[in-house]
Amino acid sequence: MAPTPARPSCMRRRAFVAAGAASWLAASGARAQADGGRPRKVGFLAFSRPSEGGLAGPDPFVDALRQLGWSEGRNIVFEHRSSEGRNERLPELAADLVRAQVDVIVVTSGATGAKAAREASSRIPVVMAVVADPLKFGLVASFARPGGNVTGVALPLVDWGKWLELAKECGRGSRPVAVIANSTNIVYADYVARNQEAAQRLGLQLQMVPLASAEALPDAFAAIRRVNAGALIVGPDPLLFASMQRILELARASRVPVFASNRRYAEQGAVVSFGTDLNFVLRRAASYVDRILRGASPADLPVEQPERFELVVNLSAAREFGVAVPQSLLLRADAVIQ
Repeated sequence: MAPTPARPSCMRRRAFVAAGAASWLAASGARAQADGGRPRKVGFLAFSRPSEGGLAGPDPFVDALRQLGWSEGRNIVFEHRSSEGRNERLPELAADLVRAQVDVIVVTSGATGAKAAREASSRIPVVMAVVADPLKFGLVASFARPGGNVTGVALPLVDWGKWLELAKECGRGSRPVAVIANSTNIVYADYVARNQEAAQRLGLQLQMVPLASAEALPDAFAAIRRVNAGALIVGPDPLLFASMQRILELARASRVPVFASNRRYAEQGAVVSFGTDLNFVLRRAASYVDRILRGASPADLPVEQPERFELVVNLSAAREFGVAVPQSLLLRADAVIQ
């Protein structure tokens, strides 16, 4: 028996889908190969090199772009610039990315890096990843309508006292609680003020420990030992994140438990971590880059704030430092490391 001919409506539908797919592929290729076939160029303004454990070569970002149709070496290339732990170098590195004629700058070096990128160019789009309150520091006009060349993902300041609360909940409030902070970050004064407010509210004795470079970490821990700190708070900062292994080593030698802002800290030996999922943030930053490279204006792309925070408890580290983690905290934890 001869096969039944396809109905005209089915044929029209298939032809429409095929034509639409071909049109989309052609348009995507044209956008990706703009400027006479040149691959689009994405610049990273980072605080540290990938080998140093920072966010200079974020795999989740690259993976997300690949899923969106961007392939390194084919229709996209990357320009990496690292300040190698020195915030004062960020302006010259941002200017270097502008000279390299990148199509967009991705900032993984915090608010200080975002400010440097914006000041280097008002034309090249800037996508923030892990930047504290860009509205306060004049990087955007509003979260809903950024209005300039800067957009991306912002971290709210409201949670900057959360780690003190967690330290007290774990019984570490009878001795001073030390908070290490990058004094070269433009958010430093606000970070200090937020911690002071939280410490007063919680009835804690606070010891702020300013840090200007990774080389100064031994001196910082000497100050922590002098006050006999019962806990050390390590907040969200590129310098502190890039120095994670060294901080944890010194904390272990100083017998002071760490309460930190990133899951990777808890996985490596901090007692408790509370903060955003950096992999999620980097994937969201990739979506901004995708839309911008396809023609969207950063002025019209609302700034996002992560709504979900991860709470991770490392019971092995708690036992090592003699920290009694209450059952109420364990029940709230997103993950418990045994």
